[in-house]
Amino acid sequence: MGLLDDKVVLVNGGSQGVGAAIARAAVREGAVVAVTGRRTEPGEALVAELAAGGAKAMFVRADLSDADQAKASVAEVVDAYGRIDCLVNSAGLTSRGTLLDTTPELFDQHIAINLKAPFFAMQAAVTDMVARKAPGTIVNIITTSAHGGQPFLAPYVSAKAGLIGLTRNAAHAHRWDRIRINGLNIGWTATEGEDATQKAFHGAADDWRDSAAAGLPMGKLGQPDEIADFVVFLLSERSGVVTGSVIDWDQNVLGGMD
Repeated sequence: MGLLDDKVVLVNGGSQGVGAAIARAAVREGAVVAVTGRRTEPGEALVAELAAGGAKAMFVRADLSDADQAKASVAEVVDAYGRIDCLVNSAGLTSRGTLLDTTPELFDQHIAINLKAPFFAMQAAVTDMVARKAPGTIVNIITTSAHGGQPFLAPYVSAKAGLIGLTRNAAHAHRWDRIRINGLNIGWTATEGEDATQKAFHGAADDWRDSAAAGLPMGKLGQPDEIADFVVFLLSERSGVVTGSVIDWDQNVLGGMD
C-alpha cells in the first residue's frame, strides 16, 4: 500500500526481534530504513537482506545505553538522508531483578536502555523535525508489564512505566508541531531475545514456546511481524491524528478477572 513511501525511518534496536520485523515492514511500505544495534554482524546482515530486495537501508552501530550514542544515531541518519521522518524505539533490556535483589548497577542499566535512550533519541529526532517545521511520527515499544508486571521484573517495570509517562508528555508538548508520538504495550512475544531470556533466567527447554502458547487465550505468543504491521500503521498517515496513546497490544485484558 505504500504507507511509508519515501519516509526516512530509524528503528533503534532494529537488528533483531521486533525491531528487525518493523524494519522489514517499513521497507515493504516504501520507507528508507536505518537500524541501530550494538552488534555489527546481525545489523549488517539485516541491511544486506533489505538492500538485496531493492531497499535503501543503513546500519548504525550504537550502544544505546550511552545517551550520546543514542543522539548520534539520529544525527547519522540525518547526515545520510537529510532528515528523519519516523523514529521507533524498540531496544529493550529484560534482565531480571526483584525489589529486594536489584543492585543499583542493574537498575541503572534498565534506566539507561529502557528510558534514557528513548528520551535522547526522541530529543534528537524532534529537534530535526522542529527545525525543518516538518511533521513526524514516533512509536515507543513498551510492555504490558509496565502496568505492574511480575515481581522479578522490578527494574524493567520501573523504566518502562517511565517510558509511558515520557510518551504522553512528549506527545502533548509537540502536538502543535504535528509530531505524533504513541506507545505500544506489547505482551509476551516470540523473539530471539525472549528465547535467550527464558533459557538464561528460567531454565526453559527448547520447546518452551509450545507450552507457553498452550496457556494463552489465542493459542500463540505475540508475533513480531504482526506487531510490526501495527507499528507501521501508527507511523503512517492512516492512523490520522492519534497521538499520546499507549495501546495494549496483547491477548490478556487489563482489569479482567475469571
